[in-house]
Amino acid sequence: MAVAQSLVVFSLDEQRYALALDCVQRTIRAVAVTPVPKAPPLLCGIIDLGGAIIPVINMRECLNHPQRTLRLSDQIIIATAENQTVALLVDETMGVTPGSEEATVPVGTILARLDIINGAVQHPDGLILVLDLPRLLSLGESAIHLHNSEG
Repeated sequence: MAVAQSLVVFSLDEQRYALALDCVQRTIRAVAVTPVPKAPPLLCGIIDLGGAIIPVINMRECLNHPQRTLRLSDQIIIATAENQTVALLVDETMGVTPGSEEATVPVGTILARLDIINGAVQHPDGLILVLDLPRLLSLGESAIHLHNSEG
């Protein structure tokens, strides 16, 4: 993990997470999501963003938060990793914070196998978990593949 890079901070419930700024294109207010029949729980559906059809990832499902209905205050992070653009449904984006080697604890020192987490950043307001977007997307691909092989 390039710990000195800037991070986009977002929240689900009271927990804060972050993504590397260089993989985030922009954030938008929540919009209507078109459900996809027989999609795995990780996939909320799809949205049309300026003519591009983008899958919407259910971050609550990915990160084991209780499910709830979409709210007008929810936000969507448009992010790209490994040439794949996705929309990540979150409660709130909280801005950009600079990364710092001194404030970052690598994931290996927390727990040996946390597949989608790069580490934790110590922030004055509390810890922020830094997510690994490519691993998160591969988790979604695995779920979609498993779901399709069952049906």
